[in-house]
Amino acid sequence: MNADDYEIAVRVLAALAAGALIGYERSYHGRPAGFRTHALVCTASSLLMLVTVYEAHWMRAATGLVQIDPTRMAQGIMTGIGFLGAGVIIKEGLSVRGLTTAASIWITAAIGILAGIGFYFPMVLSVVLTLGVLSIFRWIEARMPSHAYYHFAIRFAKEGGMSERQLRELVESHGFSIANFSYRLEGEGRIRRHAMVIRCADRSGAGRLAVTLEGMDAVLEFRIAPTGD
Repeated sequence: MNADDYEIAVRVLAALAAGALIGYERSYHGRPAGFRTHALVCTASSLLMLVTVYEAHWMRAATGLVQIDPTRMAQGIMTGIGFLGAGVIIKEGLSVRGLTTAASIWITAAIGILAGIGFYFPMVLSVVLTLGVLSIFRWIEARMPSHAYYHFAIRFAKEGGMSERQLRELVESHGFSIANFSYRLEGEGRIRRHAMVIRCADRSGAGRLAVTLEGMDAVLEFRIAPTGD
């Protein structure tokens, strides 16, 4: 094994390790694109960059005047990774999940490019910063003052159920503000259904509201779902 072969092996293994580290964090939190996905993305990006960095190893001497621009390969990699990232973004009703995983796949591809060209210091720095954002920032975000948003839907009999004013007062008494209040009649007009987006600074408010609704005979069915992150 000559010096170039050794360097190629180091770069590929560095990319594999970097992708695996980021992927483990995603797998640990139950994300669909995790350990193996990130490891493969990072390694593939490294391999594609090696094609351009080590052009002399595979380009024949007769075509030695051809110059390959490594930055064009990097642009193609990042564009292609966008399709993979889009595949992990999931829309459930009005909720969207997977944005952080998509971003982690994208930056993992960039880290693989750094490994492929042998830019080790920014590669290691990028891995540390990425893991910090995915783990430490999660802890910080959970303690930052913010509003929690929920999709709230409720069904009750048209006769004997709560009026709109009573429903609004009930929701607001638990610390929520209301937006996008909608109306719907179901079951040939026998059942009224309301849906809305509610907001509260206290994340425990949803639990208290659910307990209150469970104890009300007029309520046939309700759903309180977070809007997602």
